[in-house]
Amino acid sequence: MARFLKKRSTAVGSAPGTLAYTGKHRLQKPKITIFSYDETEFEEQVVEKVEEAIAYRDRPTTTWINIDGLHEVELIERQGEQYGLHPLLLEDVVNAGQRPKLEDYDEHLFIVLKMFWIPEGESRVESEQVSLVLGKGFVLSFQESEGDLFEPVRERLRSGKGRFRKMGAAYLAYALLDAIVDGYYVILENLGERIEAIEEGLIDDPQSDTLQDIYGLKREMIFLRKSVWPLREVVGGIERSESDLIDKDCQVFFRDVYDHTIQVIDAVDTYRDLLSGLQDLYLSSISNKMNEVMKVLTIIATIFIPMTFVVGIYGMNFNNMPEFEFEHAYSAFWLGMIAIAGSLLYMFRRLKWL
Repeated sequence: MARFLKKRSTAVGSAPGTLAYTGKHRLQKPKITIFSYDETEFEEQVVEKVEEAIAYRDRPTTTWINIDGLHEVELIERQGEQYGLHPLLLEDVVNAGQRPKLEDYDEHLFIVLKMFWIPEGESRVESEQVSLVLGKGFVLSFQESEGDLFEPVRERLRSGKGRFRKMGAAYLAYALLDAIVDGYYVILENLGERIEAIEEGLIDDPQSDTLQDIYGLKREMIFLRKSVWPLREVVGGIERSESDLIDKDCQVFFRDVYDHTIQVIDAVDTYRDLLSGLQDLYLSSISNKMNEVMKVLTIIATIFIPMTFVVGIYGMNFNNMPEFEFEHAYSAFWLGMIAIAGSLLYMFRRLKWL
């Protein structure tokens, strides 16, 4: 349950806006990366202090400041002071258990969503909270740790190809959202392959470990659905937003992200139904195997019941049993036993029980 329920962001009774990081504790130093660009200029650099980023606030270019590492809340607080961010917004940034949401702070649009990936060489799905702040001419992004899905966005900025540098901060926010949503497709493709493998295993030879795999995938789907369903409201809210921060030219791009989100939700629901069906198929397969075993045991017991009856009769201690004096009694006894067994087997074959 720890994966679904996070601890409180602040202690009980703390004042609103009190910053307390609730994610995984990181030992590395936070990394601050700055991209500043327009149609003709481009600058990229990594700084150590948030004060070095203040020079980009009033530039006419579009600025993207990405912070990897939220465990130093003082750094987040100073960044918020420089850009006039509301204390409640900053509190949500460092609270890593936030539900995906969109909040309009007039001068800023605040977006919280989950980024998913699969570690190399592993099968489990990992997640990380990403917070985006869209302002006039800038985008701030906050991540728990270094490493993300934004490298294609950075490459497009560096190359200067296409419309990217001609568009403003709203288009940059769209590109970051689109990169995260596209990452969901990679996760779903991986989960789909695992579901197909389980389905083939169920048909060939269901094992006890198969049920554990199905339950594990169902937990992954619940976790993914918990993050994707609210994202539909977030992207839909951006698309319908009347904020001056969203250009009309950019609304069509957010509509495209909304369509992708709906497709992801449909895929998640489809996979959940498939897993429920696989669970039923597993239980049916196990039940059928048990029925086959019971059928064999029942046939064996049925064959030996009349033999046991005959043996019981001739095992009684009576002196005047006429068959005892018969010269070929032993051979006749075995012929009778074989005849009984053969007759029963023939009858079972005719009834298609064998």
